[in-house]
Amino acid sequence: MNVILLGYPGSGKGTQAKVLAQKLGLFHFSTGDIFREEISKKSPLGIETAGYLSSGRLVPDRLVLDLIKSRLATETRGILFDGFPRTVEQAQALDDYFDSRSLAVDRVVFLDLPEQEVVSRLGARRTCEKCGIIYNLLTKAPAKENVCDACGGKLILRQDDQAEVIKKRIMVYRDQTEPLLAYYRGNGIFSEVKADLPPEEITGRILSFFKVGRHG
Repeated sequence: MNVILLGYPGSGKGTQAKVLAQKLGLFHFSTGDIFREEISKKSPLGIETAGYLSSGRLVPDRLVLDLIKSRLATETRGILFDGFPRTVEQAQALDDYFDSRSLAVDRVVFLDLPEQEVVSRLGARRTCEKCGIIYNLLTKAPAKENVCDACGGKLILRQDDQAEVIKKRIMVYRDQTEPLLAYYRGNGIFSEVKADLPPEEITGRILSFFKVGRHG
């Protein structure tokens, strides 16, 4: 089974993806995590990617697709895509890639969050510069201000979570992703969940699409 989780930045995709991948036995494929890994290694892909992310632009399809093909070439489990695809072109390329391997996308879930809530959540987000854990000053604050609970690292405001970049990210996401939602709605594999609900309720609603219980 292959699942795509869509939603604005800050809609809780990463949180839900980790839980869902475990419950459904899927490989969690987070383009954001992989990009940050490549950036930290200062690989050619990371250096090129950093320029796009720091200015709120989408990473070009060429880079994303090369990354996906290399990472999934030997994966035998179903995939849960977190942060991909973001455009109709990427979706079509993924369909073509899956077709070549006699696979398919089985379900697309969109986490729907009002734009003002997106701005509020992202502006309050802090990331541990050491271990990468993400906190939110509104909903998941650290025990000690600006210090990671897990490793004691310093919490920082990522450049792509700054106000001016957030607004651009929302505009880019909306312009690129609305046609994508229409693409998947037309394929009959699309489901939608309100993302301003408690995380456990969101998880339960998503699992209901797969006939898996909340604790299954």
